[in-house]
Amino acid sequence: MKEIVAVDIGGTHARFAIARIADGRVVELEPETTLRCAEHASLALAWEAFARKIGRELPREAGIAVACPIHGEILKMTNNPWIIQPAQLAARLHIDTFTLVNDFGAVGHAVAQVGPEHLKHLCGPQRELPRQGTISIIGPGTGLGAACLLHRDDRYFVMETEGGHVDFSPLDELDDKILQMLRRRFRRVSAERIVSGPGLSNLYEIIADIQGLPITVHDNRQLWTLALEHQDTMAEAALERFCLSLGSVAGDLALSHGAGGVVVAGGLGLRLADTLATSGFAERFVAKGRFEAMMTEIPVKIITHPQPGLFGAAAAYAEKHS
Repeated sequence: MKEIVAVDIGGTHARFAIARIADGRVVELEPETTLRCAEHASLALAWEAFARKIGRELPREAGIAVACPIHGEILKMTNNPWIIQPAQLAARLHIDTFTLVNDFGAVGHAVAQVGPEHLKHLCGPQRELPRQGTISIIGPGTGLGAACLLHRDDRYFVMETEGGHVDFSPLDELDDKILQMLRRRFRRVSAERIVSGPGLSNLYEIIADIQGLPITVHDNRQLWTLALEHQDTMAEAALERFCLSLGSVAGDLALSHGAGGVVVAGGLGLRLADTLATSGFAERFVAKGRFEAMMTEIPVKIITHPQPGLFGAAAAYAEKHS
């Protein structure tokens, strides 16, 4: 068994933890330390702050997840002042080896390695995810993340995708109106325009316009709170449509990937667990015409691990260096 540093870097916060790995898997993840990125001028300075907080020398190996595409010589994140240069990470952090993955790729590794206790059943057959073949992962948050997890023999492979940017596909008259009105703002309407944190505001404003009612909530966070706590009828209507659309997109991804299972993740996944279970998500997930019978045989889960990004960053390192 060896120790590594697990890091999950977002736009606002960076999370650190010591992980223990063995035989290509995460054995233990210590409690995380969360630092505000704006309070540290670089990743290296935040790394040193983490070492001071836990009062020990850090391991010289790391799994690092970053909330941006892992392409090019310089990685830049929205709302984060840090500039990350992969070629210089080892020297800057004084480490020997590291694995760098996209944040949603890390979620894919987490899905591959967490136990069934961290996968809450949502709909479909009440059975565990398949250990062979493909699993689709979809995660609404600031955007709409998507990944594909492939199990083959005794190994697995995570494929990061941009599946959240597929075209929005209407299924009823209200969807048609939503698409028509969003086309006034965007040349191309992707699923992410509806199925994401900001997407709820788009739905709320469109429903208000259709109903001829005033828009009374202008803050997206407040809108989510009102919708989830059943304090605003129009916000609830927007959330109902959000859940329907998430079901549709999740089903489309499963068809595209030939998936034998689906996992809902992302910043909103766990927050929506109870809401999705009583919404029209399941009905829309299977509503795929000639493939409806096949869709009813796909188990859908929600990952409930409290730190899937950190766990997944460590899992990505463990799998690569097994």
